[in-house]
Amino acid sequence: MSEETHTPERPATYREVFAQREYRAVFAATVLTWTGDYLAKAAVTLLVYQQSQSVALSAAAFATSYLPWLVGGPLLTTLADRYPYRTVMVICDLVRLPLYAAIAIDGLDTPVILALLFAATLANPPSQAARSAMLPLLLTGDRLVVALSLHGSVGQAAQVLGYAVGAGIALYSPALALLLNAVAFGASAVILWFGVRHRPAVPPERGRRNLLRETGAGFALVFGTPVLRAIAIMVFCAMLFAIVPEGLAAAWATDLAGSGADRSVTQALIMVAAPAGFILGGILVGRTLRPDLRRTLVRFFAVLAPLALVPALFNPPPLVVALLAAVAGFAVAGLLPVTNGLFVLALPHGYRARANGVMNTGVQVTQGLAVLATGLLAERFTIPRVVGLWSAAGVLLMLVLALRWPQPERFDAAIAEAQRRSADREAAAGAARPGQHPAPTSPPNPRPPSSEAGIGAV
Repeated sequence: MSEETHTPERPATYREVFAQREYRAVFAATVLTWTGDYLAKAAVTLLVYQQSQSVALSAAAFATSYLPWLVGGPLLTTLADRYPYRTVMVICDLVRLPLYAAIAIDGLDTPVILALLFAATLANPPSQAARSAMLPLLLTGDRLVVALSLHGSVGQAAQVLGYAVGAGIALYSPALALLLNAVAFGASAVILWFGVRHRPAVPPERGRRNLLRETGAGFALVFGTPVLRAIAIMVFCAMLFAIVPEGLAAAWATDLAGSGADRSVTQALIMVAAPAGFILGGILVGRTLRPDLRRTLVRFFAVLAPLALVPALFNPPPLVVALLAAVAGFAVAGLLPVTNGLFVLALPHGYRARANGVMNTGVQVTQGLAVLATGLLAERFTIPRVVGLWSAAGVLLMLVLALRWPQPERFDAAIAEAQRRSADREAAAGAARPGQHPAPTSPPNPRPPSSEAGIGAV
């Protein structure tokens, strides 16, 4: 199916997205590994608690999956730009398979479990970065944005399903949940190997340098390019607010329980609300709004994300708290796919994996800082006051960022420049391989990027 089968005035359809055979393989592999990962998180958390009877160690097991992003995310994602993306994803799957299977061995001490879990999760950053970098090679224009929106919604659904099913299986047998996760990684590797064709890695513009310098080049590109910097700051700041209800859900539910609400039900309601809002927003915004309108609404959704939580000041009942969190999740779903699409399209080929690593690390860090900061404030003040005032400050911050958001013409110019640099590098790579002609990463398109086309043509 041609990239131009849908008009710029309407959004791409899921049918057009899934018409790409290689994307279907990437999507299937991603859903498998996401669901398996959440199964494993639920299982490891319970397994560690059963062995140690320590809430702290159980929480440490849950938090271990985030450590690789904090201690070396950008460095690890740089590896994904050095090698073919399919190869990176397959190797990462094959590395995680035996490690998760080993955790299922009966009788392992808790420190050994945590060490194996940390080793397994070290493969997450390069795998995710390679997948993010591959998507623009498979889908272009609005099809890429719709795919990113779909990935966000499916990721949230996989989280809810994985935790629920994983907790149920783990009560019966944590080892079984871990083995299912290992099988999921094995199936993912097979699907990717046979479903996605090999594409050679693109050599760097200035020759191969050491890993630290190449990682630094990714940071320099993101924060040295005005439109990429604007996207990064907007996304990081949005994450400072949308995560707060989920991060404070346990304590908030305990406070509300004093008013007669059931604590466990309230906690689950608050934690599920934001993912549910994200899923709904991803579907409605991605499928019903024109590409150009989605870009126009970036400012609106950026402000709405913290604004939705300001009424927490008035200490509403649990159902209202969940509704506020759902609206914030909806707003994030309206913001992220568009900004992610613009970000990826404005990246030259060869920088996409490490630049996505910068973004993923920034998101993890800002979410953690937001929960930590609001948690510390909640030690001295009531949670409704903390959430409400924190979000009110967020409204002011996002208003400033919205006013400074670049005009569409600047994004179009950045996308055109990224296309030019990518084409130059592909040509250089082809010249370096005598007798070989690299396949184009996207169909030729005579039309220049246009703000009318939403994201622009690739």
